[in-house]
Amino acid sequence: MDEVAEAIADPIRRDILEMLRDGRLTAGDIAARFPVSRPAVSRHLRVLRQADLVRDELVGRQRFYQTETEPFTALVEWLARFDRPRGWEHRLDALETEVYRTRRERRAEPVEKKRTA
Repeated sequence: MDEVAEAIADPIRRDILEMLRDGRLTAGDIAARFPVSRPAVSRHLRVLRQADLVRDELVGRQRFYQTETEPFTALVEWLARFDRPRGWEHRLDALETEVYRTRRERRAEPVEKKRTA
């Protein structure tokens, strides 16, 4: 998880991951979208590869990159621990549940009264 967090700490690497979210791209296509040198983009891609966030495939003379989502799992699970409903949010959820339950009961009352009559 630490290697993934370290890899995505850099804004250029996050941008690369977002680019690759829509599909695979060549190293040249990725490099062309940044104002930094191609060797710099190559280093960013190497960091992402070492963190197993992207994989590359050599097709002819072109190297294609695409994302690997598995390494994000541990990080997402860890971050999810901080995304709990807070006190008032939990109370609002409970209130919403109670409102729906009361509405269902009120709709069901006339039917039950007709059956007993």
